[in-house]
This record gives sequence, C-alpha cells and structure tokens, in this order.
Amino acid sequence: MTIAVTGATGQLGRLVIARLKETVPASGLVALARSPAKAADLGVEVREADYGNPDALARALAGVDTLLLISSNEIGQRAAQHRNVIGAAKAAGVARIVYTSLLHADRSPLSLADEHRVTEEELKASGISFTILRNGWYTENHTGSVGAALAGGAFIGSAGDGRISSATRADYADAAVAVLTGTGHEGKTYELAGDTAVTLGDLAAEISRQSGKDIPYRNLPEADYAAILAGFGLPDAFAKGIASWDVDASKGALFDDGRQLSTLIGRPTTPLSAAVAAALA
Repeated sequence: MTIAVTGATGQLGRLVIARLKETVPASGLVALARSPAKAADLGVEVREADYGNPDALARALAGVDTLLLISSNEIGQRAAQHRNVIGAAKAAGVARIVYTSLLHADRSPLSLADEHRVTEEELKASGISFTILRNGWYTENHTGSVGAALAGGAFIGSAGDGRISSATRADYADAAVAVLTGTGHEGKTYELAGDTAVTLGDLAAEISRQSGKDIPYRNLPEADYAAILAGFGLPDAFAKGIASWDVDASKGALFDDGRQLSTLIGRPTTPLSAAVAAALA
C-alpha cells in the first residue's frame, strides 16, 4: 500500500511523515509538495504537487492507494484547491482519502468552516472511500504567542472565558497516522479535540507559573484585538479573522468533550503545561 501526504513540508505534514515512518516502510510513502526541494529531508519519495494544478496532481497521485489531504492554508481558495485534489485522486484511482477538516464543521460559526463544509460534501459525493478528521484548535495557535506575551507583559485576545478544547499538532498527527494505518475508519467523521478545555486565562496563568513572571490575560473588544494584530504586521483580513475566531470561541465554538481524539490515539492528549513548556524552551 502506498500512502501519500499533501502539504508534506508543512508543520502537520512533517509530523505525519515522521510518525508514519515509524510504522510503515519509507518505500510505501510519498510526500507531495509544491516545492519538492523543501521535502528533500523527509526521507521518502517526493513528488511535485500543486493544489492549483489538476494535471500535475493526477500525475503525482499515480499509484497511490491512500491519500491524506491536509487542508490548504490559503483561506478563500481552499474549496477550489481541495476540489482539484479530489478530482485528481479520482482520476488516478486513489482508493481512500483522509481529510483534515474543522471541529464541528457542519455547525461551526467560524468563518473557516464554510470551505471545509464544501469539501466534506464533495468528498462524500466523489465515490471515493473517505474518513474525515475534524481537527479542533491547535494549542500552538496560542502558545505561539508566548514570546509576545512575555515581551508585552500580558496575553491578549478576545475569547473571554470561552473554553477551548485544543490539542497539539503532534496529537492530531498521531490521529491521522492511526486512521491511515488502521482499519474500520471508512465513512467515519471524527470530532477531534483535547481532553481538557482551557480558557486563555488558564493559559496566561500557566505561562506565569512556568516563567516566574506575572502575565495576566487581557480580554479585548474584537476590533481592538484585530487592530493590534494588524499593527504586528498581519494582513488586515487575517487579523480580523483571528479576532473573530476568538469571539466565536468565547461562545463555545472551540469546545468539545467527546474525547474522540484520545480514544483514537490511545493516550491522553498533550496537557497545556507540556505545550507551554515547549513554547518556553
């Protein structure tokens, strides 16, 4: 069996490839990358694949049995890009697609959900066997700002007291590997989230505890938070998006207590303390 992974040079893709190599012969793995040179260090076959080039995608997927379709990071272009991959996979005779979607994509208020909903429906209509991994929030989405919080003396956001059931990329990578290499997952949709939900106040408290500095959480109005993010150099639309997702989180959009992720990977998800320690290292 040959397993291919799209977005193989991304942070999640690299983790998945590394973990797959622990259980699957490297000869049975294919890394799909827009820039093959960036994947040269992965230790598996690399094929050039661009979400926007259907013909190249079909060639890259030749002989592939199972495909992990890691969602594109180009918000606004995802639906079309994923459609290209699904069409190319069908043309190439790929037997199964595992897709990384968004937690509760069918009912999520996050603006990110729309393109995932479209892709899920097209995947179901494709006739290809599928498994949908609805990944929750990545803990790194927030711990990536630990340095800025320490420099600024506070952790800022607009999530209020919203409980966020985040998990680390390593947790989600292990889930992908479990499905790619396991059986009985065909046609299933998994809601994947961390075992323990935390607030941004909890995160600030953990940063304070581990750093020895007083780092409070400061909740800001959505527009103010977006303006600060734009001031840090983020594109205006992306800054507004981040702020809006925080507001959605304040209303429970990123909460899930089903523990499907830890069940799937056979271990507890990574605790916040470990994620903060990694960010501070």
